[in-house]
Order: sequence, then structure tokens, then C-alpha cells
Amino acid sequence: MEFSVGDVARRCGVKVSALHFYEEKGLIKSWRNAGNQRRYQKDVFRRVSVIKAAQKVGVSLTQIKQAFASLPDNRTPTSDDWDKLAASWQQELDKRIRYLQRLRDSLGGCIGCGCLSMKNCPIYNQDDKLAEQGPGPVLLDRDKE
Repeated sequence: MEFSVGDVARRCGVKVSALHFYEEKGLIKSWRNAGNQRRYQKDVFRRVSVIKAAQKVGVSLTQIKQAFASLPDNRTPTSDDWDKLAASWQQELDKRIRYLQRLRDSLGGCIGCGCLSMKNCPIYNQDDKLAEQGPGPVLLDRDKE
């Protein structure tokens, strides 16, 4: 069975332009019918779903493409493949979760960004001494694993 770009976009909940973009990046593939219209096989639904799920948790398109390329014959991920892909991203996702938790817990206080506008900034970052440790929210970016 083959599907048009509109069919795939509707079923996957993405814009047609997203499918074109994914195809341009080598994440999905189509072929042209006699009328020069794009057509997709059914497995594109899983590929696009994996792309969306991975992106939702912060996996880059480059990482997704590398993961797809690691599959035999660049096939569409099976559920076992998805388990392996997810496991390979787990460490990075755990790190992001810890960072988001620190962000959530620190938003009301000094994060070492140099603004010195919070009441507790003089305690944690007197005279912006944290600037010597690097740019951005130094306290937030410290790896507290």
C-alpha cells in the first residue's frame, strides 16, 4: 500500500513541509509515481513517529539520523530497535532531566548569571565573581550528578 504526502502528514500529525524536510535530511524516503507525486510506504508512519518522539525529548535530528543509519539496511525501527535506540539515548536524557530539575528548583534564586538582581545573589555571587568561571548561568550549569 502506498500513501500520499498529505495522507502521511495527516496520520502523523506533521505538516507536509516537515515531511519534505525529513526527506531532505535523509530521515525518510519516498518515490514518485507516474504523475510525479510523492508516495510513501506504510513504514514511514513508524519512522516519523520515532522522529517526533525522539525530538520531543530533545534528541537532535543528527542523532536520529545516526541511529537510523545504525540499523541493518537503514530499515525502519522495530520495537526491539526502538528499545535499543532509547537505551542509547538514556544517559543523555537522564542528564537533561537532572538539568531541568535544577532549573525548576533554581528559578526563584541566584543561578550565577551575573544579573545580581535577586536578593540572594550577593550571597552566592558577590560582585559577580562567578563570571571568572565562565559565561551564562554558572551555578545552574555546574554538573551536580
